[in-house]
Amino acid sequence: MTTALITGANRSIGLETAKQLSQKGLFVYLGSRDLAKGETIVKELNEKGYQNIKAIEIDVTNPESISAAKTTVEKEQGRLDILINNAGILGVNPQTAAETAVDDIKEVFETNFFGVINVTQAFLDLLKKSDRPRISNITSGLGSLTLHSDPTWKYYPVKTAAYGSSKSALNAYTIVLAYELRDLPFKVNVIDPGYTATDFNHHSGPGSVESAASFIVKHTLTEENAPTGQFFSNDIEDESGISPW
Repeated sequence: MTTALITGANRSIGLETAKQLSQKGLFVYLGSRDLAKGETIVKELNEKGYQNIKAIEIDVTNPESISAAKTTVEKEQGRLDILINNAGILGVNPQTAAETAVDDIKEVFETNFFGVINVTQAFLDLLKKSDRPRISNITSGLGSLTLHSDPTWKYYPVKTAAYGSSKSALNAYTIVLAYELRDLPFKVNVIDPGYTATDFNHHSGPGSVESAASFIVKHTLTEENAPTGQFFSNDIEDESGISPW
C-alpha cells in the first residue's frame, strides 16, 4: 500500500488532501502538532467511512518531533512513498518590507521554509526506499517573482514581506532538490493550491478546499514520465497549470 505523510493536515486543505488520498486507497499519516487533536479528527473521519488514516505528531519546527515521527513511519511502514509538506503559517499582518520586524519574518520562515527542509532531509532516506517517491511542497502564487513583477497580475497589490518571501525561498529550494534527485525516480515539485477559502485567510479566497486538494493530489500521484522541478498552480488558467517562477 502506498504511504503518504502530510504535515499540517489537521484542517483545511491538508485535511481534505488526506481524505482524498485515503479514498484512493493510500495509507495516510495525518500530521498534526497536537496529537490529541489529530486523533480526534481521525476518529471523526473513521466514523464517516474514511480508512487507512493515522494521526502522527509532527511539529516541523521541532527536530525531536520530526525524528520521532520518522521513527514511527520507519517502524510501521519501512519506507515513505509520498511527502506533502503542507504545514505553513501566514504571520502578522500587514507585512511591509519597511516595517515588519525581523523576528516576525524569521517566525514565518521557520515553518514555511526551514520546516520543509527539516522534514524533507529527515525523511529522505525512507523516500529513497520507495519505487515511486514523491515530494510535493505546497507553495503560493505569492511566491512567484515573475507574477509579482507583473502589474497586470490580479494579485499584484498583495505583497507580503514574510509569507511571500518564504514561499519564494521554498520554490528555490525545491528546484535545487529536484535537480539533486534527478537521476532517481523522484518527482519533486511545488504546488500552489490556489487562493482558497480557509481559516488561513479568514475564508476570503474564491476557491474550495475540495478543488485545492484535488489539484495537489493530481500533481502528486504522477506517472514515471511526469515532470519534476516544476511549479504548478491551481490559479493558472492554462491547461498545464504551470506557473512562472
